[in-house]
Amino acid sequence: MNSTELKNKKKITKATLKKFIREASELYVKELSSFDGMVDMVRTKENPRIVKIAKEDAIGINGVYCVGRSGYYRDYFEYYEDDEYFGIEVYNSCGNGLLLTKQSNLKNNLKLVK
Repeated sequence: MNSTELKNKKKITKATLKKFIREASELYVKELSSFDGMVDMVRTKENPRIVKIAKEDAIGINGVYCVGRSGYYRDYFEYYEDDEYFGIEVYNSCGNGLLLTKQSNLKNNLKLVK
């Protein structure tokens, strides 16, 4: 899945997130905020870093947490892009994080059309 396909999606869902993970050649995560049990609320990370992760660790382990869909707890997904990365921002009651791949990886995923 390249950035154009992801950007033009009408609605990003958990299925889109899973497809993005499957098709990305490299994955990175940037945890922007997380739940802190000491103060019983979501707190913003002071110095969020972008960290390379394994595909099997992409959901629920390293900064991107999905809570499912029950009552008030729901996952929200948005497209994210900057000069170096593109991907999906996930936010919910546990916090929010970015699941990313590098823009340079696009060159390997684009198909030429005549």
